[in-house]
Amino acid sequence: MKVLIVNTSERTGGAAVAAGRLCDALNNHGVKARMLVRDKQSDDITVSALPHSLLLRWHFLWERWVIFWHLHFKREHLFEIDIANSGTDITRLPAFREADVIHLHWVNQGMLSLADIRRILLSGKPVVWTMHDLWPATAICHYARGCRSYSNRCQRCPLLPDKGGTNDLAARTWHRKQQMLSSGSIAFVACSRWLEGEAKRSALLRGHLVTSIPNAIDTHIYCQHDRSASRQTLQLPTEGNVILFVSQRVTDERKGISYFIEALQLLIKEHPELKDHTTVAILGGHADEVASRLPLPAHALGYIDDEQTIVSAYNAADVFVTPSLEDNLPNTIMEAMACGVPCVGFRVGGIPEMIDHLRNGFLAAPRNSSQLAQGMAWVLGHADRDALQRDALRKVAHSYSQQSVALRYTEIYHQALAQKHFML
Repeated sequence: MKVLIVNTSERTGGAAVAAGRLCDALNNHGVKARMLVRDKQSDDITVSALPHSLLLRWHFLWERWVIFWHLHFKREHLFEIDIANSGTDITRLPAFREADVIHLHWVNQGMLSLADIRRILLSGKPVVWTMHDLWPATAICHYARGCRSYSNRCQRCPLLPDKGGTNDLAARTWHRKQQMLSSGSIAFVACSRWLEGEAKRSALLRGHLVTSIPNAIDTHIYCQHDRSASRQTLQLPTEGNVILFVSQRVTDERKGISYFIEALQLLIKEHPELKDHTTVAILGGHADEVASRLPLPAHALGYIDDEQTIVSAYNAADVFVTPSLEDNLPNTIMEAMACGVPCVGFRVGGIPEMIDHLRNGFLAAPRNSSQLAQGMAWVLGHADRDALQRDALRKVAHSYSQQSVALRYTEIYHQALAQKHFML
């Protein structure tokens, strides 16, 4: 069986990381998989890039321009919306023709248009679509933020200044998605049970298979290393506690940095003894903009794409804190746990499926900085750290290993192939 995994980027972003790890997992377990991306960032021969780089740039800019116009030329929400009005027809490419199964992942920002996806469906090849967020089930948004319009029909989107009328971008994109999805069957796979439940609410996806399979992780790479050596690598204090915060863009409001800052303030207020021997490490873009706002010594590690250095960051930490306000199945939690690091986060999205409260970490009520501080204090001062580490490692081995994830996806591929043959 040959599987073509399609994603906008090869390495940038959580979906790219997850897609790449799945490609490796499949190849390691008997399935011939390769990736097709717009943004190729390595010399990996199993990854192909779309041709015509100037045209690819045009697809991206044209979509942004249309959205910018509908936002009345304001940048707010500019990258929270995708309409897939422009993209590349991949059905003529050799990688597509050679594949038995087409596996879509995150294909936004000018990678594929809705018309391009319709062409894929009309090609007759089985299609699997892994949902890394809610966009396939809504008109234009990736995270609904409490909106439930997609359970019936997206219109008058709160992200847009125009509410309704003939200029309703959400309503028009919803209609185009309906037309696209009526062209063939797609097996949708959410990365968490939470997202599976949200997707099943969508009127768009009725009649399509929707299930959930978690992302995979290579535990030969993400594993425990010597803590002191890891700290020395990153020039972090070798003594005392290290609290780790990781985000591709640290200032992203959805990642909850304001709650993290408030929780640290509460932590020091309630446990002043921690102040003299606790450090915060911040991994991600714009880290330096946040470091000065923290009530503890902070090390802005910045954006790092070297995997071994990222592994060192996790191994340097005593606790990983993820105050995301809405998230699917964060790779960062999986990575931290694979390195034996207990995690603290809000009880939102797919996070409760990863953090088992008081076993491998601590779950706080959503947007509750006081409980987030309580969780950090519990891990740092009151918990059995060895037991937390053992349970974190067990959770990763049982739920996120390459073998278990590859086997579950192989079953989905066989089901999709069987359905296509039955229809023929």
